[in-house]
Amino acid sequence: MRIKLASADSFGFGVGLPWERPLADWPADRLVEMPRGISRNVVRFVRGAGGSVFALKELPERVALHEYGLLRQLHERGLPVVEAAGVVTDRTDRDGQPLKTVLVTRYLDRALPYRVLFGSGDPLARGDRLLDALVDLLIRLHLAGLHWGDCSLSNTLFRRDAGRLAAYLVDAETGELRPELSDGMRRYDVELARDNVAGELMDLAAGPGLPADLDPVAVAEELEARYHRLWHELTRDEVFAPGEQHRVQGRINALNALGFDVEELELVTAGDGEGLRLVMRPRVVEAGHHRRRLHQLTGLEAEENQSRQLLNDISRYRAQLEFLGGRPLSDAAVAHRWLHEVYAAALDAVPDDLRGRLDDPELYFQILEHRWYLSEAAGRDVGTAAALGDYIDTVLRHLPDRPLAAATEPWPEP
Repeated sequence: MRIKLASADSFGFGVGLPWERPLADWPADRLVEMPRGISRNVVRFVRGAGGSVFALKELPERVALHEYGLLRQLHERGLPVVEAAGVVTDRTDRDGQPLKTVLVTRYLDRALPYRVLFGSGDPLARGDRLLDALVDLLIRLHLAGLHWGDCSLSNTLFRRDAGRLAAYLVDAETGELRPELSDGMRRYDVELARDNVAGELMDLAAGPGLPADLDPVAVAEELEARYHRLWHELTRDEVFAPGEQHRVQGRINALNALGFDVEELELVTAGDGEGLRLVMRPRVVEAGHHRRRLHQLTGLEAEENQSRQLLNDISRYRAQLEFLGGRPLSDAAVAHRWLHEVYAAALDAVPDDLRGRLDDPELYFQILEHRWYLSEAAGRDVGTAAALGDYIDTVLRHLPDRPLAAATEPWPEP
């Protein structure tokens, strides 16, 4: 038997597990019961010495090694995928008969499978939120050169992201990384995603049920339309006159507002019969503009929309400080004061037994949102302290200890 680890501390405890037995035969006392859905492969969960949970999936060796390598490449590029922890090869049973290879991935904490979203009645299960998250994920993967080959709701996990959802790739068995994808390869992924999503939602409609106003076919077709609209906006050429070069920065700002960074711009001249024109071709390389900016300023790790909201809060705090102080402040100075005087102060006021029910950026965002609702109702700003107390009593205390991982719900395969 051979265990290949992604890092020295990622799965060291795994040496003592019963690898000489098929995963289906592992004793219950070695496993952790986690919700999961129907899988074409055997999947089990174990807990590490530090409390981390890992997913184990039996696969043919070639497939397991391919997925392990691909997940590592995607994770190193900062893409939203599960983290590969290791791969176990050359397994045999006690009679010397070969066993399948096991891919080990780190369990994605605070993530929701789509069935949990719909089954819980969570307002985030609205079709548009789900579509936005899946389309954003597919766009990010395509910009990175990944042909997924099996895009579906079942192969995706969702995390809360400041009133929206952030999607993560879970299964990369069929993925292929290339320097650049052809239009045909992108189109294949999008059409397959459309068909898979329609089928998965039809299954839900025939079983647990869907909201009455949600049509599986209409949702799937809208996914395809949204993908093409966003891809066009990110990659289209823009033509302008030589005296309109201010539009270059305007286009960059618009792409940043969508959450995407621009690596380089190509400006070429074009004659259109009406004099010289310039054609701008942006090279959009990665989503996560707001995540990177927030991390640069504060060191915080958050989802994209959470980061956008926290950056807005920092801007509001800057305006307050500069008004009171009568002088401009640097980005670094404002961010440092906001982190300690506002963000950390609010979170530290949350009782310890409730603090873990949401991750910190989502918790802070919900406090901000609750303050806004209370202020609208009162016709004045109620302040963070009052909003925090009311939020704790009326919302946070009523959330389950693990709101995003109900043990009775199905789970997508890792």
